[in-house]
Amino acid sequence: MATDPRTRLPDEFAARVRALADGARPAQPKHASTVVLLRDVAEDEPGIEACLLRRVSTMAFAAGMHVFPGGSVDPADRAGPGDGSDWLGPSPDTWAGLLTADDGLARALICAAVRETFEESAVLLAGADEHDVADTSDPSWEADRQGLLDRAFSLSDLLARRQLRLRADLLRPWAHWVTPEVEPKRYDTRFFVAAMPAGQATRDVGGESDRMVWLRPQEALDLHEAGGLAMLPPTAFTLAELTAYSSVNSVLAAANERDIKPVLPRVVLTGEQAQLLLPTDEGYEHD
Repeated sequence: MATDPRTRLPDEFAARVRALADGARPAQPKHASTVVLLRDVAEDEPGIEACLLRRVSTMAFAAGMHVFPGGSVDPADRAGPGDGSDWLGPSPDTWAGLLTADDGLARALICAAVRETFEESAVLLAGADEHDVADTSDPSWEADRQGLLDRAFSLSDLLARRQLRLRADLLRPWAHWVTPEVEPKRYDTRFFVAAMPAGQATRDVGGESDRMVWLRPQEALDLHEAGGLAMLPPTAFTLAELTAYSSVNSVLAAANERDIKPVLPRVVLTGEQAQLLLPTDEGYEHD
């Protein structure tokens, strides 16, 4: 099995592979949600752009990597919107079937997706009705965003005070990635796609990220290959999939037809070198 230089891993991964082989138990992954915000490019060459954030270098996980907005499910997400009066779009039990989750986890994943997107990009997927998306241009929204970050109140509290409903109908399921077993911090992450809401704007809000960029998927991949845009394999894989689409609507339509199954990358040894393998790679099923 030839080793692809793009999937070679630092030396410490080899030691982790050996530890697992000797009986070490992998860390339990935390549930998380990631949202790929997309917008159409209004230029001579039609296409789409995706929003990417660069995680600060001090982060314990994926430091310096470019990622989509997202993060771990919070306990309050499990008691978040979802009873119908504060929720628009597919119900939690419908999402449960799409996400291979029970109703409670499905609700938490959708709430985490909306909450984390607002916390990390200032984009809020909520509105008064199915034809409305909140106008978040007023400066008071920054205090609300910070309050969510500080856990001063929950997403449900925020929506109730603002008389808004969570717009689950703006999200589409795209993928399900699980961090490899050799990683000390692991996440069980559902990826969603969503159109950038009309009338809202992303903001570089700092915190866990120090940079925000909108890039065409192929442009981001080219920068990644050239060493100028570090990213984890699920991010690069998702961007590669998105190169097949020329409009946001075509991505959303494709998402409706996807069969979302968990993808667990493996880290294997080739001699003394650790290598990352995806299910589509030769050698994934056998060392």
